[in-house]
Formats: sequence, structure tokens, C-alpha cells
Amino acid sequence: MNILTIPLRNIRRKPSKALLLLLVFSVGVMSIISLYQVSLVVGLSLEKKLTSFGANIVVSPATEKLSVSYGGFHMGDMLFDIQELSEDTTTRAIRSIGLQDRISAVAPKLVTMTKVADKAIALVGVRWQEERRIKSYWAANGKFPEHEDEILIGNQAASLLGLQAGNSLDIFDKKFTVSGILFETGGDDDSVIFMDIGKLQTLLGRPGATSFVEVSALCSGCPIEDIVSQIRVNLPNTSVKALQNVVNQRMASVRFVQKLAFSVSLVILVTAAAMVGLSMLSAVNERKKDIGILRSLGYGKSNIFLIFCLEAGMIGLVSGIIGYLGGYGASFKVLELLNIADGAKPLFSFGHLALTGLAFGLITMAATIYPALKGAAVEPSSALTAL
Repeated sequence: MNILTIPLRNIRRKPSKALLLLLVFSVGVMSIISLYQVSLVVGLSLEKKLTSFGANIVVSPATEKLSVSYGGFHMGDMLFDIQELSEDTTTRAIRSIGLQDRISAVAPKLVTMTKVADKAIALVGVRWQEERRIKSYWAANGKFPEHEDEILIGNQAASLLGLQAGNSLDIFDKKFTVSGILFETGGDDDSVIFMDIGKLQTLLGRPGATSFVEVSALCSGCPIEDIVSQIRVNLPNTSVKALQNVVNQRMASVRFVQKLAFSVSLVILVTAAAMVGLSMLSAVNERKKDIGILRSLGYGKSNIFLIFCLEAGMIGLVSGIIGYLGGYGASFKVLELLNIADGAKPLFSFGHLALTGLAFGLITMAATIYPALKGAAVEPSSALTAL
């Protein structure tokens, strides 16, 4: 019998109580692990969904602004020396940054003005695949363009021109079919005409030209400033801006989910640790005679303290391992019931398994400090008196 076998003997003496304590703490650990796994998957899924609601980075040509006034009369600001971006060069530079795995979509735009039915209107060329990814909230009466000779018209622009889905329209002496009318978005998209950017570049005689590029980036794994700075390094002569209000709103939603999971986990952890502490306190009161005998046999206060801590640590270690495995399995069922994973799966790691067992072993030992100190304070005379 030694300092390591005594805790095991104490556990075996009352197996039902030990198993009940193990079960309770394992359920607590399982709840924490499943919440942690679900919060990671939901956070990533939520961020991807929020990212699809628009761009959070805009890359545009560097411009110089001149404030014009004459005779005390201010005539406004004027931009000069405006350069267009090369679509291929700009897109390739953005896609090749170190944090390229955080880039969700890169949507180039070519903007120009034209007259349709004697009405001035903005014409925007886009890459439909990227544009649909960056603006998945779009919905249209009709369908989205599938060919170069099809266009999509914003709600206000369609009302102004008196157009409906299926109508034809002449732009730069070329006939286009209105494939759909964009439902009202409440933004600039309502008042413009969208068409394939390659077709617009050809019509304008500006192959590869781009007015600006919208970038949708996932920013939970790193600050958005890191992505912006890397784009600036690859595109030194451009203006790269992060739409901080958009980023902050998205990250606030993601952090809310994670903080909620953390708060619930903390409550569960404190409750489980308190139960372990109360159980060990009860064990100290039940084993006063045993403690006194051990003290009379030469075991010091530090040995008695260590025995109780090791007993609780063993329960915490086993509970941590069982709880991690159970929580990992339960997280699949929770995600299935909530139907919010979007194909993402919880991650299993042997390193995390070992770390969880060790962490919860230490937590149960910490919860046993007071009962262990109380047990260590029992004097040998208690056992001799009882005998």
C-alpha cells in the first residue's frame, strides 16, 4: 500500500458512489465539449453565411483629389489621373496573398454610363459566378443571366425604363435580352443595369479593364487588417479599404455565439466542480478514522492532502476522456438536429483528448483543495480515540 494505490482502494471501496460521481462529471464534460465543437462549426458556418451578404474589402485605383474653387466660389472636388485596374492582374494578386484561404470571393466590376431610351443610366459589368457568391441575397423576377447577351436590371432602373423580364434592349447598338428584374435591395444595385464584364469590356474597347474589385473575406481566423495589408503589398499602387462597419457587425455575431457557448460551459464546469468538492468533503467526514490511522502509521499531512487530490484527479482524468469522446459524438447529433452545419464537421484530435483529460483532472484536484486540507488536519489521536 502506497500513496498511489490508496486512492484506487478508496474508489473501489464505494464503487457506486465513485461511478455516480464519474457519471455526473462526465456528463458535464460531455456538455462542455459538445458546446465547444458546435460553437466552432456554427461560428464558421455563420461567418460564411454573413460573408455571402456582401463584400468587406474594396480594391480600387489610387486617385488624386483636387478641390476646385474660383473667386471664393467652391465648385467641388475633382478626381484626376484615374487609372483602371487590370482584371487578371488584380484578381491574381488578391488570390495569391499569404491568407488566400481566407478569401471567399473576388468580384471585379467595370462601371460606365450610357443612355438607354434617352435616359442616362449606369451600366455595371460583373463576373456572374463571383458576383452571385458575394451577393447571395439577390433575388430576381425571372432568372439571372447565363449568356453574354443577357442582362439583369435593378428594380428602379426597370421602372424608369418600363422594362420587364423577357424584353429586349439596345445598348451600344447591340441587342440584349432582359433575363430578370432584380428585386429591390435598398442599395445602389436597384438603379443600374448588370451585364457580363467581358461583353462590356469588348463593347467599350477596353479589354481587361476593371473599375474596382470587391473582396469577400472570412475574418474570424485573423484580423481583417492582415488581409488588407497583404493585398496592399501585392497591389502597391491601389487603394485597399476594409469596410470596418461590415466586418465588425459580422464578427460581433460570430463572437456572440462563441461567448454564449463559453458562458454556458463555464456554468456547467463550476457546477460539476462544486459537486466533486462536496463529494470529497463528505468522503473526508466518512474517513476520519482511516485518516487518523494513516497519520499514526507515519503519513504526514502532505501525504493525506495528496491522497485526496489524487483520488479526485483520477476521477477527473477519466471523466475528461469519456466526456471528450461523448461530447464529440453528441456534437454530430446536435448539428444534425439544428441543421446549421452546412457540411462542416467537428474536429477530433488525440492531442485535444489528452489535454482535456489532463485539464479536467487538474480542475477536480483544484476543487478538492479545501476537503483535502480539512482531511490533512485530522490528528492521529482521532483514530486512537475511536479504537
